[in-house]
Amino acid sequence: MKALVCHQITDDFSGVEVRDMPMPQPGPGEVRVKVEAAGVNFPDLLMSQGKYQFKPDPPFILGMELAGTIEALGEGVTGWAVGDEVTGGNKTGAYAEYAVVPAAALGKKPSRFSFAEAAAFPAAYITAYVALVRRANLQPGETLLVHGASGGVGLAAVDVGKLLGATVIATSASDAKLDKVRAYGADYVINVGQGFRDKVKTLTHGRGADVIYDPVGGDVFDESVRCIAFDGRLLVIGFTSGRIPSINVNMPLIKGFSVVGVRAGEYGRQFPDKGRENQAAIRQWAEEGRLRPQVFTELPLGDWREAWRLLTDREVVGKVIIRP
Repeated sequence: MKALVCHQITDDFSGVEVRDMPMPQPGPGEVRVKVEAAGVNFPDLLMSQGKYQFKPDPPFILGMELAGTIEALGEGVTGWAVGDEVTGGNKTGAYAEYAVVPAAALGKKPSRFSFAEAAAFPAAYITAYVALVRRANLQPGETLLVHGASGGVGLAAVDVGKLLGATVIATSASDAKLDKVRAYGADYVINVGQGFRDKVKTLTHGRGADVIYDPVGGDVFDESVRCIAFDGRLLVIGFTSGRIPSINVNMPLIKGFSVVGVRAGEYGRQFPDKGRENQAAIRQWAEEGRLRPQVFTELPLGDWREAWRLLTDREVVGKVIIRP
């Protein structure tokens, strides 16, 4: 089978290539999925550079999330049958024609979604749910500031924030992207190129944002500290800017806010019952038609470099999908 393999950790992705790999065989508790679509995520790129918190040893097949059809069951697997359409994934393995995945890491593909939409769904929406529901306890009527709002993770936060009854302020560095985010449902949009602190303060009548969702880090995090409300929650999602910021702890003390780390996958591993509840909640919303994953483009496996370029050049609104 064809798969995108990281055979060497490098900064320039030169250690990544499409290779022929043996057909994987499911072990106990696992299933083999014929992959119809795989979502592209920043951690995929970071793993190939050795810059992500999870550091698998090469060679390994890249890709965290997928949608497809179960083709084979491992020993002891119950609740699934060959032919079932599923979505989910693991930390690696999705950028391939076939992937072996723990059965417990899969859910039924929402009937309303195409395979591409289903592949754009798991990582982004579970991150938004864990961040906004579990970690921030976002309440109806609160103000949510979403940075990097045009990306898959950011756009999911806009979607979930509106569903939870928040007033959503979305930011990006592109006016064209912001037009699409506004059409998607954000109440207000701000281009961060001219700064955002004063605009957030104006929109919130001087109070600041109750919850700030930050997958960007760097200067965006620094400025967020200046426009967060008392008793606010600043959610650390990631660092797509490339710089991991730091903060003097007198700032949360004086301004009375919390800096909250979000690792959605680890949250589910640490609290399995809550993890299952999280997955059930977003899948129910999906079946009810209340979530709208956005597919930016679909590319074949051989065009993985273009898929990654779209992410690194910040051209994406929603998710890029690879079709193995």
